[in-house]
Amino acid sequence: MSASTATTRLPTETRRAEIVAAAIALAAQHSPAAITTSDLANALGLTQGALFKHFPTKDAIWLAVAEWTAQTLLPLLEEAQAAQPSPTLGLRAVFLAHMRFIATHPGVPRIIFHELQREQDSPARMQVRQLLQTYRRLIEGLVSRAVDEGEATPEIDRQAMAMLFIGAIQGLVMQSLVAGKAAGRHGTAERVIDTLLGALRTSGNLTWHQTRKTSGAGRWA
Repeated sequence: MSASTATTRLPTETRRAEIVAAAIALAAQHSPAAITTSDLANALGLTQGALFKHFPTKDAIWLAVAEWTAQTLLPLLEEAQAAQPSPTLGLRAVFLAHMRFIATHPGVPRIIFHELQREQDSPARMQVRQLLQTYRRLIEGLVSRAVDEGEATPEIDRQAMAMLFIGAIQGLVMQSLVAGKAAGRHGTAERVIDTLLGALRTSGNLTWHQTRKTSGAGRWA
């Protein structure tokens, strides 16, 4: 990066957004615990002093990442489910939309896991918890709609299904971190969500797989 580019003054919100994007990009390649403010400043061609004008600490940057994630991911998931003709297909679309988000921003789950593993509470960790609570309510709402519309058995445990749904995504992410591959590649995400949604089926209705084939909705790519 040239000196003139490095010293260009940008609007505060633009520069903050650049720092957040740089943090996510670095986290995709390095442990968030090992990333320093010097690393972030160097990635943007800034001095640490310039970085601190926008974020006083690294924890403040992680909080901004968590806030950006909530502000970006939740509307994406709402839009994905709203575009589907049924709640069951909505659940599938949410799952695959989340997996696409992770594939595009692999540093985000690494930062989230880093914050959740910390012994002491932090603003970023509280933001992540709030995000997960909102996420669970979205899934529970879709499961309840599936029951109301006859797509799921009334005996289904809404809270347990939401936990399994989110846990399945977290499991795919952890496997991708171990394998060093993008999460949910080669149809894995589709197989996982299809298996999970099989638990919603009622014996008297079309299986959810048949419904999906009819609509063609909620594909991975």
